[in-house]
Amino acid sequence: MTNKVEICGVNTSALPVLSREEKMVLFEKIKEGDMQARDTFIKGNLRLVLSVIQRFSNRGENPDDLFQVGCIGLIKAIDNFDTSVGVQFSTYAVPMIIGEVRRFLRDEGPIRVSRSLKDIAYKALRAKEKYINIHSKEPTVTELARELDIPKEDVVFALDAIADPVSLFEPVYHDGGEAIYVMDQVRDTKNTDSNWLENIAINEAMKHLTDREKHILDLRFFRGKTQMEVANEIGISQAQVSRLEKSALKQMRKYV
Repeated sequence: MTNKVEICGVNTSALPVLSREEKMVLFEKIKEGDMQARDTFIKGNLRLVLSVIQRFSNRGENPDDLFQVGCIGLIKAIDNFDTSVGVQFSTYAVPMIIGEVRRFLRDEGPIRVSRSLKDIAYKALRAKEKYINIHSKEPTVTELARELDIPKEDVVFALDAIADPVSLFEPVYHDGGEAIYVMDQVRDTKNTDSNWLENIAINEAMKHLTDREKHILDLRFFRGKTQMEVANEIGISQAQVSRLEKSALKQMRKYV
């Protein structure tokens, strides 16, 4: 993003820079409904949008998308800015642009989160910030839940829901040599090579059984039925099921 010269068809290297006096004059014209002055003011502040979206360059989002969203925040700032307050336009506009970009990232993120859960999460973040300003320390989950008057479990679920997903290639340790990544710490105990080989061996061994023996083993070990339930289903005695089951397992052990 930092080396991108053209974004959304705009040559960023040729963007104009307005002085404070020029901005004040243009704002007076904007108040009078001068649309050309409004367009000039927007173009004169596009560098502000660029500086803001640089903060989100590591999120993997398309720079053009972020730039367009940032421009929406800029336009909202222009439409709501009050020149009588006595602050610079950039001071007012930057939080508006950041808020618009964050809203876009939140709504278009890789993990979809319900609106109600998002609302709880951002209420919790605001309550946390307020608590830190008053007490100079971070609140516990219980204290946040008490402040929001909701169960603490809801606070935990909501904050977890808006947390950014971690890449499997995120380094977790580096001692100057080869780095250890998240994927190195994640272990799949189910789909291992040994389990695959075991499943292949079992499937091959079952090929040597009769159809009745396969059916009995399927009911017993894959569907979790008792010998009595199997006997009732296939119309033989429980003793016969037991005998056939033992015979089938003994036969399979020759090939496993």
